[in-house]
Amino acid sequence: MPAARHYDTILAPVITEKATLLSEQNKVVFKVAMDSTKDEIAAAIESLFKVNVTKVNTMIVKGKTKRFRGIMGRRNDVKKAIVTLAPGQSIDIATGL
Repeated sequence: MPAARHYDTILAPVITEKATLLSEQNKVVFKVAMDSTKDEIAAAIESLFKVNVTKVNTMIVKGKTKRFRGIMGRRNDVKKAIVTLAPGQSIDIATGL
């Protein structure tokens, strides 16, 4: 049974055109908790999906200021992790956990 912290670390997969292109290079993109470290992310991915992680790159995407019905609002900041898997391994995001 994976630790409950693993489910709190990995929030959602990112499914975009860029993320799909990265999957050809054996990389998968996830939204992760803002306070998570690269080691925690790697441990969570390895535990939840039973794969070997070789590298984790993270980035913080600052939330945009957007207008909604004339009122200024701001989207939340998001932390993304690009996880590189060992050769020959893959994660099928469509099936979920």
